[in-house]
Amino acid sequence: MLIDTHTHLYVSQFNEDRTEVIQNAINSGVEKMIFPGINSSYIDIQNKLANDFSKNCFSAFGLHPGDVKEDFKAELSLVEKELKKGNSVAVGEIGIDLYWDKSFINEQKQAFEQQIIWAKEYKLPIIIHVREAFSEVFEIVDKLNDKNLTGIFHSFTGNLEQANKIIDYKGFKIGINGIVTFKNSGLDKVVSHIDMKHIVLETDSPYLSPVPKRGKRNESLHLIYIAEKIAEIKGISLQEVSKITNKNAIEVFGKELLF
Repeated sequence: MLIDTHTHLYVSQFNEDRTEVIQNAINSGVEKMIFPGINSSYIDIQNKLANDFSKNCFSAFGLHPGDVKEDFKAELSLVEKELKKGNSVAVGEIGIDLYWDKSFINEQKQAFEQQIIWAKEYKLPIIIHVREAFSEVFEIVDKLNDKNLTGIFHSFTGNLEQANKIIDYKGFKIGINGIVTFKNSGLDKVVSHIDMKHIVLETDSPYLSPVPKRGKRNESLHLIYIAEKIAEIKGISLQEVSKITNKNAIEVFGKELLF
């Protein structure tokens, strides 16, 4: 059994075959899937899927940094409304993204900080999105980190120094997805130096399809290719990868939530 700690099967790319995609993942051994939020327009479908597949699909709510605009405070109020209901397994995905647009950097920082504060208040882990913004994200996490702050640095693409800083926070895991299978990403070399106890698996579907599915729509069932690549890098069995990464995911999200 594998746990996909980060997949967006609720987005429009799956409108035609969503139920089939989820069932195919479950049948292939990806029995648990976590759906991090993007913005308020997806809340209803996230809740529906978590209800329809109550033993397999779990939603998190948060305002994605790429969706932080002038109205971010109104969006945040809808995030908190969901958190208050108590049906969220995490606050996310949240963070800072300076790849596409730097014009809302101050708003991104405010939204990130507020959502971390809520995560601690509601005793939930956070799912962090960071793209070309490690220094900015680390500055905020440094300020707010304590024994009550846990989570995942999702879609990790940093270097070993940045990985070790995440590990030093104590409460965080490192999310590895299809990028580790890309020939020239260099992520495989970084992963080779990260102890397995710090790694969780994710697809980030529908994005970042792993080799041999690169260029096609990603799905949670493709998690097997990421697990196989990590097994190859570490020189361990696929079963061992499953056992360790599942344990790590449970440490973050809680056994009572996933099982």
